Amino acid sequence: MRAALELGTVADMTTPLTDLITKTLEGRMLLSHPFYRRWEAGELLDGELTSYAEQYRYFEAYLPVFLGELAEQLPAGIARDAVADNLADEAGSPTHLELFDDFAAHYGAGDAAISPAMRALLDTYRRLLTLCPTIAVAGLLAYECQGAAIADSKADGLKRHYGAPAGATAFWSTHGWIEEDHAAWTEAGLVSLHPSDGDVALGISVIANAWWDFLTERDALVGAA
Repeated sequence: MRAALELGTVADMTTPLTDLITKTLEGRMLLSHPFYRRWEAGELLDGELTSYAEQYRYFEAYLPVFLGELAEQLPAGIARDAVADNLADEAGSPTHLELFDDFAAHYGAGDAAISPAMRALLDTYRRLLTLCPTIAVAGLLAYECQGAAIADSKADGLKRHYGAPAGATAFWSTHGWIEEDHAAWTEAGLVSLHPSDGDVALGISVIANAWWDFLTERDALVGAA
């Protein structure tokens, strides 16, 4: 059993840490964003999934780099094991980037210049690595504690509204179950680092805001079309 699982999961009980995470994410739960609401309702316009895939790929390509650098910064123990296990999943065969490319290819995504909001998102993850590992682990958890629900919603919407075959939804379907593990491991790792409330709130809030801004950029592009 992976060491990170020994401390339990977010779903097992309410703790001061989970209360703090919930409070910090108020107003920034990504499934409440209008872009994801439109995705769920089948209201995305032609080209939106293509553009989304072209930009999201930048994050998916960077995530293993972030995880590797974070693991190197952490001391031996539960937190480093959690991040290393997450990285091992990303790099497994097929890699998560390969699964994502199946989704992107189905919707005709190609090479596109990185958008301002995606650049800012990646810069935010990079900045956390220059602060302290504890803050970076909290930032990692900001998305992962929402990741399973987001992935399930995306996969369902793709199948119901956007004609996606199984190959095009495999990335999201996989994350629908694996992100539950990642969230549990990451929370356990964060607990093991005995973080201050301030460090947790900082890591959670800056990443949550950066993701929110990326989705807002997606909506703004439709309004400008």
